[in-house]
Amino acid sequence: MTEITEVPSPFCGIGTDDLTIRVDGVSLQVAANGCAVNTPGFEQPITDTSPRVGGQAVDLDTAVAKAAALLRDTKQPVIAGCATDVNGMRGLLALADKSGAVVDNVNFPAARRNLLALQDSGWMNTTLAELKNRCDVLLIVGTDLEAFAPRFFERYLWNEQSMFLDNTASRDVIYLGKAPSGDASTSPAGKTATVLTCADADLPDVVAVLAALIKKQPVLAQNVAGIAVTDLQAVADKLKTAQYGVILWGAAALAYDHAELTVQTICNIVKDINLQGTRCSGFPLGGREGDQTANQVCGWTTGYPARVNFARGYPEYDPFLYDSQAMLANGEADALIWVHAFNVNAKPPRTTLPTIVIGRSGMTFEKEPDVFIPVGTPGIDHAGHAYRLDNVVAIRLKKLRDSGLPSTAEVLHAIEQAL
Repeated sequence: MTEITEVPSPFCGIGTDDLTIRVDGVSLQVAANGCAVNTPGFEQPITDTSPRVGGQAVDLDTAVAKAAALLRDTKQPVIAGCATDVNGMRGLLALADKSGAVVDNVNFPAARRNLLALQDSGWMNTTLAELKNRCDVLLIVGTDLEAFAPRFFERYLWNEQSMFLDNTASRDVIYLGKAPSGDASTSPAGKTATVLTCADADLPDVVAVLAALIKKQPVLAQNVAGIAVTDLQAVADKLKTAQYGVILWGAAALAYDHAELTVQTICNIVKDINLQGTRCSGFPLGGREGDQTANQVCGWTTGYPARVNFARGYPEYDPFLYDSQAMLANGEADALIWVHAFNVNAKPPRTTLPTIVIGRSGMTFEKEPDVFIPVGTPGIDHAGHAYRLDNVVAIRLKKLRDSGLPSTAEVLHAIEQAL
C-alpha cells in the first residue's frame, strides 16, 4: 500500500488539491480531507475492464471497430455527456468534426441560464482567490452551497489568513432562497449565517425586489414571498457598505422557466452596486462532471460553448436547437455516443438508436448499449487537466494507480481513426 498526498480532485469543481489517498493495487481510500462529493468519487471500485459489444465481452480493437461501423453511415449522430478532461474533450471534438456530430454537454441546460444572461448584458464576476482574500459579505442566492461543495467554506471563507482581511471569521454570510443543509456556513467563532427562505418559484420576485432596493426604487409591499422587505433592505445595505461583496448562485439550482432572467437580475445588482461606489462581484457555481472543461475546450476550439453541430463541416452553435435530449426524442438524430468518465451513476438518455457508451468502469444500464467501452477516470487512472469552476485554473490531475483502462482521449482518437 502506498500513500499519495496533495492529490487534486476532478469531482468537486472548487480545485480541492490537498487530499491524501491510500492506494492498494487498484483500490483507493481517501485518508484525509475527503468530503461527501470527493470521497465516493475516488473510492468507486473497478468492476469491469473489458469492453462489451451487444453485452458480450470483447477486446478494445473489436469494440472500436464496432463503434466506427455504427457511426460510419450516420447523417446526424449526437455526442452527449462530454464529461471528461481536456484531452478527452479535444478527442471528442475531433470525432465530432469527422462524423458531423452534435456536441452537447450534460450540464448545458444549467449553463445556458448563465450564458444567455452573459450574452445579453454581460457580467462582472470574480475568482476563488479574490473571494478568499477580499470577500467580507457573501450572498448565496437560491442554492445550497454546502451540498454543492462541502469544503467551500473551509477553504475559501474560514481560511485563517487573508491578504486583505484582518479577521475572516467576521465575514457575513447570507442565504437567500434555500437554507443551508449543514453548519459549514457558521464561522469558527460561532457566527451564523442569515437565512431568508422562499420557494424556488418565488425567487425571481424576491431578487427583483432586492434589485429595486439596491437602486433605491420605492417598494410599496411589506413582504415578498414571506420575506419582509425590511429584511431585504438589510441585505441591500450590507452589500452597499461591504468592502468587497460577492453574490453567488448555482444555475443548476434555478430549475424554473426563464431562470436566465433571475441570473440577469443578479448580474445587474452587481453592476448597480459598483456604480454606487463600492466593490461587488458575481460568482456562478459550476465545474462538476467536467462541464467547465467541456465549455472551455469547445470555446477555444470552435468559439462556442459545448452545444454545437458539425454537420455542415464547420461548428454551428444554438443553445436550444442542438439539445441532445430533444433531438433524440424528436427523431432528429440517428446515433448516440455518450461520454462520461467521472460519475458511475450517470445514465445515458433513453433511446432506441444505436448507442455507444464510453464511460467509467462500473456503470449500469437500463438497456445495454450496442457498445460499452470502460475508460479510466482522469485524476485516478491517468494524468490530465480539468478546469476549476472559476475558469482561471486548469487543475493538473495525477495518476494514482495502474488500472489498465484506456483514457477517454485514447478511445475517441481510435474511433476517429477507424472511421
